[in-house]
Amino acid sequence: MNVLMVLTSHDQLGDTGHKTGFWLEEFAAPYYVLKDAGASITLASPLGGQPPLDPKSDAPESQTEATRRFKADAAAQAVLAATLPLAGIVAAEYDAVFYPGGHGPLWDLAEDKASIALIEAMAAAGKPVAAVCHAPGVLRHVKGADGAPLVKGKRVTGFTNTEEDAVGLTAIVPFLVEDMLKANGGVYSKGADWASYVLTDGKLITGQNPASSEAAAHALLTLLAA
Repeated sequence: MNVLMVLTSHDQLGDTGHKTGFWLEEFAAPYYVLKDAGASITLASPLGGQPPLDPKSDAPESQTEATRRFKADAAAQAVLAATLPLAGIVAAEYDAVFYPGGHGPLWDLAEDKASIALIEAMAAAGKPVAAVCHAPGVLRHVKGADGAPLVKGKRVTGFTNTEEDAVGLTAIVPFLVEDMLKANGGVYSKGADWASYVLTDGKLITGQNPASSEAAAHALLTLLAA
């Protein structure tokens, strides 16, 4: 099974002067779940090369078994440093796509035409699409075969308004994931803040927050094995 993981290239947290990017746990956890299951993993990003890491996800309190494994894995670090440019990715070559979150995707991947086209192609081909935490934001402009928002009528989740408020970025982000999913007709639900919560509706998998990333990867494996 060939799985594509798409990461952000955006490193500026609005006009705060602070850095953002992808969230380490949300990449590392699914990366190893999929790798350990025998998946061949390809990494891509809008600009290619090394994607920016949200520095807060590298803090001691944010470390998990998967992030510690990644920090000791020179081969995985080399793969991450050499992501392929997203515009050159051919959807037909992959069995599924997984989007890790972090705040970065709200700025670039949510508006990226190559990303939108990729997800639409994967969905049209009946292939799984998974996104965790802020990454469901990449579905903002994605349409289904009927021209309606892909999430319309589907059970979805993503970073909650209360979680965004808790990290103090409600007024900084370009849009709130929860509000966007609801506005696009998604049947949004959530678990407790910061607890793992994952939904699968057809071939679409969404996870609420960093703690949901490992379970979302297992949900993806379940779809791939079906």
